[in-house]
Amino acid sequence: MMWGADGWGWIWGALMMVGFWGLIVLVVWAVIRGTSRPEPKERRRDALDVLEERFARGEIDEQEFEARRRTLERAG
Repeated sequence: MMWGADGWGWIWGALMMVGFWGLIVLVVWAVIRGTSRPEPKERRRDALDVLEERFARGEIDEQEFEARRRTLERAG
């Protein structure tokens, strides 16, 4: 007994089964990859980094930089 009118039914059935299981594997892979990816860690800029950048850009002079740096060292 043949499936389908021309005898190709078993091939279509096999292709659909492979496609179904391929889709299941793809979904499982996507879920695992999506949930296990670590969050990118952003570098947190602390106050001293900001102070050094302002000094480098010339927004504050050396005297003000040193005074603020000492204040930050006492506070932190």
